[in-house]
Amino acid sequence: MTPTELSVLAVVTPNEIAWGSRALTALVGLLVASLAYRGYWRNDAPKMRSLAIGIFLLTTGVFITVAVVSRLDAGIGLVLLTRGLVTVAGLGFVLYALAYQ
Repeated sequence: MTPTELSVLAVVTPNEIAWGSRALTALVGLLVASLAYRGYWRNDAPKMRSLAIGIFLLTTGVFITVAVVSRLDAGIGLVLLTRGLVTVAGLGFVLYALAYQ
């Protein structure tokens, strides 16, 4: 490795890279959810609202939940439990939006 690569690795830890990628995923998910919500307003389609909520929960909601629960110094089990619950709720909204009339 070159000295430049070593200095970058010393500045940015793997944990920071992981949080950065999660934050980027949350940001893109928020953008997609806002577009779906805008589609709800334009077409007055409740299914689009459910899709927007589901996408929000699957991306941004999971990120916010994990960040808050981690900040509370909860154990890894509680972090995984809350993440799983938010994910299931998000998938439920997406399932409703896509499967039921």
